[in-house]
Amino acid sequence: MQWLELSVTVDTEAVESVSELFAQYGYNGGVAVEEAIIPSLDSPEYQIDTNKPVIVRTYLLANEQAADAQTNIERSLWVLGMMRPVGDLQVKTIAEEDWANAWKEHYRTRRIGQRFVIVPSWLEHEATENDVVLNLDPGMAFGTGLHPTTQLCLELMELIEFNNTTVLDLGCGSGILAVGAAKLGSQRVLALDTDPIAVEATAENARINHAETLVTALEGSLGDAPLEHWLGWEGAQLGTPQSYRHHNEFDVILANILAKVHVVLGNDYLAALKPGGVLITSGIINEREADVVAAFEAVGLEQVERRTQGDWVAFTHRKPA
Repeated sequence: MQWLELSVTVDTEAVESVSELFAQYGYNGGVAVEEAIIPSLDSPEYQIDTNKPVIVRTYLLANEQAADAQTNIERSLWVLGMMRPVGDLQVKTIAEEDWANAWKEHYRTRRIGQRFVIVPSWLEHEATENDVVLNLDPGMAFGTGLHPTTQLCLELMELIEFNNTTVLDLGCGSGILAVGAAKLGSQRVLALDTDPIAVEATAENARINHAETLVTALEGSLGDAPLEHWLGWEGAQLGTPQSYRHHNEFDVILANILAKVHVVLGNDYLAALKPGGVLITSGIINEREADVVAAFEAVGLEQVERRTQGDWVAFTHRKPA
């Protein structure tokens, strides 16, 4: 039996978009991401070179369906290439005996912020006392922690208290934020997404991290806002998610979603938070920052933290006590 290795070189902000695309066609949803690194001269530690492009790979069985899958991938990459730098699709044939471990070679443990460590599920990591380890499977093609919006959320999460809290992760993707909240001490996390694939991924990721009793993943949204596909693709098939309304229920809300949805959700965030509750929002391109700031100010949410990375902005707000 033979396999096809499909790879493409992209900039860092296109990694998660390409990863989800590849996961739709790759064997078992497997996606490998190879980042450029700067090795240390005197230790096994390394740094990610964020100035260099990233290679994303997936693998297909070399059968009669492979040609159609390759054509569909090429078309979608062309569309993505209109928004972000995306290279040409590279395809090579590899033998069965070489396939089993080929994709694992490109995964490494990576640290985000001061405490979070993202570890591929088959690798060992000797955690320090303050490490919060998030084990991810390659099938979890989105929410890998590579995108600046995810990193900003994790960094802001380190600054607040999660012990014995009730948390909402809105637009949960792979559930990386939901699991992170559980590992920081939350007693209950509700993870909502309008994409059923994301809901399945969150549930599986929670299981891998032994957080399945703390994290509940459901298909749904908050209030009446159109919680669109996390990539912003129009026409995405999102099913018929339930609209949830919560009042004074959550100590923390985590929302890494589109800026225009944040604007609509201002009142829903306020209603769902307990008095004194914390809202962490990301996914905000800097051109839309003023819109989000104005919307949150209008409903009485108090800004307490602002962070940026590249073109992206993230906030921590608090509901008045």
